[in-house]
Amino acid sequence: MEALVKRQTSALNALEVERDHFKGAFEEADAERQRLELVIRQLLRAQFGRKSERLDPDQFQLTLENLEQDIAAAKTPRQDAADSDGNRRPRRAPARRNLGHLPAHLERDEVVIEPADSICPCCGGAMHQIGVEETERLDAVPLRLRVRVTKRPIYGCRSCAEAVVQAPAPDSAIPGGLPTEALLAQVAVSKYNDGLPLYRQAQILERDGIHLDRATLSDWMGRTAWWLKPLWELLLGSVLSSPKLFCDDTRLPVLAPGKGKTSTGYLWGLARDDSPWQGDLPPAVAYVYTEDRVWDRAREVLADYTGVLQVDGWGGFKRLTGKQDTVLDDAGSVTLAFCWSHGRRQFFEIHQSSQSPIAGEVLRRIAELYRIEDAIRGQPPDARRAVRQDRSRPRVEALKVYLDEQLARVSGKMPVAKAIRYMLSHWDGLCVFLTDGRVELDTNTIERLHRIVATTRKNALFAGSDSGARSWAIFTSLIQSAKMNGLNPFEYLKDVLERVVSGDVKAHQLDCLLPWNWKAERTGRTTAQAA
Repeated sequence: MEALVKRQTSALNALEVERDHFKGAFEEADAERQRLELVIRQLLRAQFGRKSERLDPDQFQLTLENLEQDIAAAKTPRQDAADSDGNRRPRRAPARRNLGHLPAHLERDEVVIEPADSICPCCGGAMHQIGVEETERLDAVPLRLRVRVTKRPIYGCRSCAEAVVQAPAPDSAIPGGLPTEALLAQVAVSKYNDGLPLYRQAQILERDGIHLDRATLSDWMGRTAWWLKPLWELLLGSVLSSPKLFCDDTRLPVLAPGKGKTSTGYLWGLARDDSPWQGDLPPAVAYVYTEDRVWDRAREVLADYTGVLQVDGWGGFKRLTGKQDTVLDDAGSVTLAFCWSHGRRQFFEIHQSSQSPIAGEVLRRIAELYRIEDAIRGQPPDARRAVRQDRSRPRVEALKVYLDEQLARVSGKMPVAKAIRYMLSHWDGLCVFLTDGRVELDTNTIERLHRIVATTRKNALFAGSDSGARSWAIFTSLIQSAKMNGLNPFEYLKDVLERVVSGDVKAHQLDCLLPWNWKAERTGRTTAQAA
């Protein structure tokens, strides 16, 4: 009997061991299944879904536009019938919703419509004007090309017939070429701001009988970038002298010479925007092209930089501090402030695909931090830091405890565990905003600036060479910086090119052409003219 009990106990233990084995194998397989399902959903979302992590209001606008068009189409026949002579009736005065809202600087093309007869229907006398009803509508004139004819009269002396005087020929960005600086600025802004590839611009010009090859436009852009490079270098130096920067890279396919295929280069964006904390420095962004994305490139781009860098979690940034695995206790003089949006993104994707309660709770807690930030945006650094210490710090500390607890509970191979480990491994950098009122929660500032790069990249497909990619960085830097300072990029580039090419601004005077200085000069000139 005792032997039987021993055999049964031994068999039971064996079954328990086997059960634990299969239980572990099942949990491992289930975690792998969840991971693969998440990968599939992410691929499907990347291929067919919206890229944004939040509901885009513009999507609602698209639906409303269609509805409004249908309503307008239905109203038009009734309005025409009501306006016919047989059905004419008193109408209300037209809405004045647009009067006064069209910019004053736009050219006004006045059309005066006189009555068919100015004889009084009562007494037959001549009528005189007692008033005028004026309405303004926004009109459009397609891109209008014109030919600038430069004439340089030649003067000679009738007395001696030897002296000849003629004004020197003006300098040109393209010596002996067709384009003026205004046309070069138009082509650059159309491509690098509006996302219009050069071959499409060539087709538009052809409609006016101007036959230009795409390669010709490319040559123009390369030469224009050469003129603008010193100003870009000055802009880059100004940005790198800032005490706090946003830094992020975006890919740029580049045609590999002789291979017939593209390689992946990168545009590194360095942005300065101190408006959330009332900083004195003007907003600006500088892009730098590199042929690949290794930490040595980051070191080259950010050479000798000292200050706070707001970045994503890429490991190469950590090496800038002097140690691979530290952020605050670094050997260098760079402090890394990591992006909460990047940490949040993984939980968002998990919650979208599996409705994970852990991911949902993390998203809820992070949303509380963003609501606090919305309330203090635009306040000085000390005030922001005080509010964060009082309201944000307890929430951040509670979130850390929650993440530690959940990581101990879930399988290490589950996607949510990977997301938790990412947050915890960057925790020190994520908490920098608590002690520095200048720091934002995320790097969305530079990521928003990347959108125009993505649009142009999608339409143009690739840069033709490394030099073309460097030109891309120059144009994008100056155009985006001009827009950040509230400037019209075409007017800005046109004036810069005219003054640089003509020699009106020398190399040591380029500082006056930086977007914020250019704006201040124009504003002062306008004020003086008004006075």
